[in-house]
Amino acid sequence: MTHLETIAIHAGHQPDPATGAVTPPIHLSTTYEREADGSYRAGLIYSRYDNPNRASLEQCLAALENGVGAAAFSSGSAATLAVLQALEPGAHVIAPDDAYFGTAKLLRDVFGKTLEASFVDMSDLGTVEAALRKNTKVVWVETPSNPLVRVSDIGAIAALARSRGAATVVDNTWATPVLQRPLELGASLSMHSTTKYLGGHSDILGGALITREDDELWQRIRMIQGAGGIVPSPFECWLAMRGIRTLPWRMRGHCENAAKVAHFLEAHRGIEAVHWPGLASHHAHHVAMRQMSAGGGMLSMQVVGGAAETLAMTGRLKLITRATSLGGTESLIEHRYSVEGAGSRAPENLLRMSVGLEHADDIIADLEQALG
Repeated sequence: MTHLETIAIHAGHQPDPATGAVTPPIHLSTTYEREADGSYRAGLIYSRYDNPNRASLEQCLAALENGVGAAAFSSGSAATLAVLQALEPGAHVIAPDDAYFGTAKLLRDVFGKTLEASFVDMSDLGTVEAALRKNTKVVWVETPSNPLVRVSDIGAIAALARSRGAATVVDNTWATPVLQRPLELGASLSMHSTTKYLGGHSDILGGALITREDDELWQRIRMIQGAGGIVPSPFECWLAMRGIRTLPWRMRGHCENAAKVAHFLEAHRGIEAVHWPGLASHHAHHVAMRQMSAGGGMLSMQVVGGAAETLAMTGRLKLITRATSLGGTESLIEHRYSVEGAGSRAPENLLRMSVGLEHADDIIADLEQALG
């Protein structure tokens, strides 16, 4: 069996047949010449449907997740949109009550009139089972979840959904294929915002879906991808491929740093709670360690006090950047309640942190001086 580090470097990467270049070129052309008989020499017609850089990225993503196919999109939200668009009107979707706020926004504000949605605690299998209906077509899982870092049992949920004829889609953005393999646990689709860890440098926007089976749902998703043109640019595909080459090694650094930060915060008197799957105190530590190879680079902390004290603490940070997004080399911190507004499920004293690749001692020192 080929190891993931090798797959990340070689899957989708072949020397350019025209020049022998080891690093593939960026193919910017939107259209391709027909042969005299009307055929296309490489099967490429128009960049909305296919592009050499996107084809390479999709081949690589499928190999990373051990899927039969992958589809790259212009953002993670676009990938989510494609799944929901593929459903028939009146279909029911079960989604997490703690998840990326954009997923709930799509279900409520974009598809609220055509799809039915139930938002439940995915860490409670009984709650998921109770929410299933005859018209349930998708069970959407996000584990670890954003921003409370809840963990759901992918295998158990997938088996439950499959018994009712529903597909299970797992947002695997936080864990990445390095730490978690949803398709091998029984999920139908694995979703990523390639903007995050896969790209890894906070400089691209993209999304992806990887499928376990080439079924009717997947064929509809591929049709929507091309017909809707919700695809990444060749340059962003090229950058995503560059980021993936170092993904396994970067994730080790993120996880090692996050472990040190989480244990520091757990022992600090200025912190009320720490949410990180690698801690024995995490509500589903045993589930996380069964389906993940490490705790990941994302954590949340609840500062002693309210919103004012929490925001004041972030104002004292000198190394860690106050910014949205995650998965880059730099450490980022964000007050989710301020971003999401009054309807947010995030506690007012909660901070979400993307632990970067700086030296762990420097990250901890910055947190220590900010906490006081």
